[in-house]
Amino acid sequence: MIQSLHPKHTALCRLDELAEPGSKGFTFGAGGARREIFVVRDAGGVHGYENVCPHKDMILDGVPDQFLTLDKQHILCINHGARFRSHDGVCVHGPCKGKRLTPLTIEIIDGQVVLAAAT
Repeated sequence: MIQSLHPKHTALCRLDELAEPGSKGFTFGAGGARREIFVVRDAGGVHGYENVCPHKDMILDGVPDQFLTLDKQHILCINHGARFRSHDGVCVHGPCKGKRLTPLTIEIIDGQVVLAAAT
């Protein structure tokens, strides 16, 4: 359940609901105001990105919450096979090599994975 903790923060999920390594997607709004994001948890922490491939304006996942390669080493664009590092979103393989996913500010507050609003 997505909830607002503070005017500048939105709780996405509990940290213990996110496997390590693992990923989870979230959708806000509808129609033209629709926004899709996802978070990835790895040994380095939790990282968040817009759910848009920099190669084409398409979502990355084909199955809900499945953003990682089978070996869970990279974020995968199901449409083009591009692979991205989870800690910084840089594409290391595929048609957008060298480009990066749009990062989001993610914090862990009281056991919650939180999206911090852009200032």
